[in-house]
Amino acid sequence: MHIGEVAARTELSLRSLRHWEEVGLLRPSGRSDGGFRLYTEEDVEKILVIRRMKPLGFTLEQMRAVMEDIEVLRDTAARAEERTGARQRLEQVREDGVERRARLVRHLAMADELIDLLGREASAEDA
Repeated sequence: MHIGEVAARTELSLRSLRHWEEVGLLRPSGRSDGGFRLYTEEDVEKILVIRRMKPLGFTLEQMRAVMEDIEVLRDTAARAEERTGARQRLEQVREDGVERRARLVRHLAMADELIDLLGREASAEDA
């Protein structure tokens, strides 16, 4: 599929997808005869992993490492040691993601408290 379809399916901008290619985070699987980027379903799955990591504050390097480890695990020719290392690293990232999510939940709770407080203050009658 072309980049426009991928952007629509992933709710990302064309600019983001192009940027991720420029920085080596994700490359489309191919190019058309006219030079247009072509993506596969597997590419879309990878894009969605990256998109899910972004709000948790992972760096491009961390995202790139995760993508490399996912590639290793999907490669049936990868050595057992490579697969074990990739699993261990992905588990560490998963644990980090759990901690980052918990922090976001705490921040959302504080934001909700602020919104409620401001709503009460704004709707309070003058005494």
